[in-house]
Parts: sequence; structure tokens; C-alpha cells
Amino acid sequence: MAATSIRVACAVIEDDGKILAAQRSETMSMPLKWEFPGGKLHDGESAEECLARELMEELGVRVRIKRSLPPVYHCYDDFAIELIPFVCSLAGGNLLLNEHRAIAWLSPHQLTELDWPAADIPVIASYLASLKE
Repeated sequence: MAATSIRVACAVIEDDGKILAAQRSETMSMPLKWEFPGGKLHDGESAEECLARELMEELGVRVRIKRSLPPVYHCYDDFAIELIPFVCSLAGGNLLLNEHRAIAWLSPHQLTELDWPAADIPVIASYLASLKE
């Protein structure tokens, strides 16, 4: 059983038919994996508030939440995660790499070509399924 459990909000940011993927830096846990940007919820903070704070801190952008996707629960060797994804569009700011090594704008079908943490894989699947609805 994982020692700790964390709640993380993440953003599937859409812009002109492309999706933003962010590459974790060499110094982060799961280095160089690609992820949907976001971060850990603080006590008393909603997932939406967390997303706004984290995206401004990490990438210097504001987003407009369009819809939510089903949460993902995943157990890694040393922690468990509840990943709370939202489909968003950019609403302001300028993209900066304050924590990540790189970003990429990909078409939806290209998302599966990157190396993602295990918890992100079901988010990709539910996002792609939502496009067909």
C-alpha cells in the first residue's frame, strides 16, 4: 500500500485543435515524463482553484475550464494519486517554463506517442473518447 495519497488537478489545454503536453524537468519526480500541467491541491482548496494557481505558477497562464473528465485513481510504488482532470482553453498570460523542461502542442491522436506517467494514460483515453461523443 502506498504511504501517502495526494490529490492533483490537471489541465488538458486545447488550442486550435492541439493539446498542450508539458515535459517534467530532470529534477522532478518521474523526470522527463510528459504530463498535463497542474499540481497538488492545498487543504481547503477546490480542484478548480488549485488548477488556476498551479497553471499561473508553472506556466504563467490562465485557463477557462470547459468541462471535467472522470478522476483517475492510481497507486505508484511510493504514493497514491487522485488525478482530477479538466478540459480547458487558454484565457490569458504568456506560456513560460517555470518548472517544466519543455512543452509541445500535439494533435489528439499524437498524445499516445509520448512517455506519460501511468496515472495520465486513463486521462488521455477518456479525453479521446469524449471527442467522439
